[in-house]
Amino acid sequence: YQGQDNRGPARPAGAGGYQGQDNRGPARPAGAGGYQGQDNRGPARPGGYRPNTNGPARGGAPFQRSGGFRAPGGPRPPFGGPQGGGGNRPPMQDQDMAPVNQRTNKKSFKKKNNATYKKRNAEEEKEFQIQRRKQQAAAKLAAVPKSIDMMEVITVSDLAKKMNLKAGEIIAKLLKMGMMVTINQQIDHETAEIICSEYNCQVNLVSLYDETLIVSDPDKDEDLIDRAPIVTVMGHVDHGKTKLLDAIRSTKVAEGEYGGITQHIGAYKVNLPGKGEVVFLDTPGHAAFSMMRARGAQVTDIVILVVAANDGVMPQTREAIDHARAANVPIIVAINKCDLPEAKPERVMQQLSDLGLMPEAWGGQTLYCEISALKKTGIDELLDTILLEAEMLELKVNANCRAEGKIIESRIDQGRGIVASVLIQRGTLRQGDHYVAGIYPGRVRAMFDDKGNKIEVAGPSTPVEIIGLSDIPGAGDPFQVTEDERQARQVGNKRQELERIGDSRNVKKVTLDNLYTKIKEGAIQEFNVIIKGDVQGSVEALQGALQKLSNDEIHLNVIRASAGAIIESDVTLASASDALIIGFNVRPTPRAQVLADQEKIEIRKYNIIYDVVDDIRSAMEGMLSPEVREVEIGTVEVRDTFKVPRIGTIAGCMVTSGKVKRNAYARVFREDIQLTSDKVKISSLKRFKDDAKEVAEGFECGIGLENFNELHVGDILEIIETEEIARKLVAKSE
Repeated sequence: YQGQDNRGPARPAGAGGYQGQDNRGPARPAGAGGYQGQDNRGPARPGGYRPNTNGPARGGAPFQRSGGFRAPGGPRPPFGGPQGGGGNRPPMQDQDMAPVNQRTNKKSFKKKNNATYKKRNAEEEKEFQIQRRKQQAAAKLAAVPKSIDMMEVITVSDLAKKMNLKAGEIIAKLLKMGMMVTINQQIDHETAEIICSEYNCQVNLVSLYDETLIVSDPDKDEDLIDRAPIVTVMGHVDHGKTKLLDAIRSTKVAEGEYGGITQHIGAYKVNLPGKGEVVFLDTPGHAAFSMMRARGAQVTDIVILVVAANDGVMPQTREAIDHARAANVPIIVAINKCDLPEAKPERVMQQLSDLGLMPEAWGGQTLYCEISALKKTGIDELLDTILLEAEMLELKVNANCRAEGKIIESRIDQGRGIVASVLIQRGTLRQGDHYVAGIYPGRVRAMFDDKGNKIEVAGPSTPVEIIGLSDIPGAGDPFQVTEDERQARQVGNKRQELERIGDSRNVKKVTLDNLYTKIKEGAIQEFNVIIKGDVQGSVEALQGALQKLSNDEIHLNVIRASAGAIIESDVTLASASDALIIGFNVRPTPRAQVLADQEKIEIRKYNIIYDVVDDIRSAMEGMLSPEVREVEIGTVEVRDTFKVPRIGTIAGCMVTSGKVKRNAYARVFREDIQLTSDKVKISSLKRFKDDAKEVAEGFECGIGLENFNELHVGDILEIIETEEIARKLVAKSE
């Protein structure tokens, strides 16, 4: 047998035995007997293959085909027998030649008797399944939390995640309720409450900011320090709120306000020599700024209620009291204009006592101060009262933590971009901090105090202006510093997503249920407006005031309301929607003005809010259909009747009172019973043979009525004239 020739040169003819791979050593000489092992085990053995390699090499005869294995201790006996048996070994039998797999001893397993597995009967199986379902239901209930937080709407997938359930189970529950929904479809909180009640889970309705909560740093006793009180000045319009702040700050803010009224929140920090610091918030007094007063009360520690001694309690005074009580803050009453001769402070105290603000001098708990902001009298007593009230409140806050506060105002500043006024309530704000303002992330690129000076650090109870916002936040939105930029972006993006979900729910869509209502509303006119203002708070107040003008016949639709100058996109939107642009303390850019002139879009510019409301009300009243009023102008008695071919019946009449006009209407009465269901138009009026425009009392005339020929002698015609009266706009009742 020759090995593979690719392992070496061919062996010469007659070479004995099997030759190994030639790469294991030199070729064996011809005639070398037997199988040669690997040469790496030692030099070639002359005796051929030696099975026992543990001992020294043994000499002997080479491995021959006719030989056999030697017995222990002696020479190898030759193989013998016709079947190749050698030595004392008995000849091989046929069963020894069987295949190996048939000769292997396998362990055999007996098939188990089916009788050992007794099947459960039907009752046991049913009971088993019932118990199993109970265990599965109990496991699910154990996984569902006792309560979950959600906003007005939530998607099915988010609800399933909150309840630790599969979305398919929620969808199955909704299908049983008759609702065909998908995993990404929104459901309202009432529907979610029904589903959660089946799992003994309570639903808590939270706001957008509670849903995406930024965990605040815990307070430590050693970090708590005294902070300046935040004081909000509230009251009716023109009662002297800003004048009082002018007296305290020794500035002239009120002179710079249009119309002498404050139209956005101003925040000031006043340093009182030898007494400390006080932060003042000035809120508008006009009725349209109710939301801004509410925000002022929410961020304050003390409310100063300014009431004019000559006017007394007014509507915005009552509203300010309600806001202060809702915020649960103490009220200090400042009776202003006490220098006027018609001032009656006692009457003001009596009116406020009826509202629950009993003076301390009369046995109550409310502090009163009589002042004159114009003459600057009583200011020191008021400041002492504020500091006394602040000392009783024991205002302490942690300054060594991430800053938290509220957005007071936000606007677009020419050259600086988006600027927001922030009141720091807790912690310390530093330049370079990453934050989330409302739903928008940002970074503090620059910071200014209320006097316009650039600062780098702002502690608690400090109003600052910051630059570096990604968009305009809403006035009153929370302001929180995050650990890093990544957290700010994550929270901001999540809040924007939830905001979009909430906005999509507010879009009024046509369904089969309200289709008929929408068809009926086809007669309703729409008045589209675009509002642009200097600050976000004023825009919100103006939008709320204008939307209250809508009624059942005409609807005012604010299609855009934002802070900033009037730009080209505003004009394009107004052109597409046939809208009016209102600029409140802002002006259009030159390119926007050119585009507006081309598109014939009207831009109204205002500085005072009630001027806007009055003009829009007048415009909406002009769109209303005028009221038609009937006026009785005369009475006519029928004396004779004439049949005229192709014309009908003509009545010969006598004007008994008033007069008759050609374009007037008539009602026909016979024996004091009206024959016509409605008024009938006079088709012809003649005096003898000539047409007449008007016939006065005491004269005869001929009258023909349109489509009415049943006139008899003795009938009375009541002559009616219609006049159109312009209607006034009545706001739709809530």
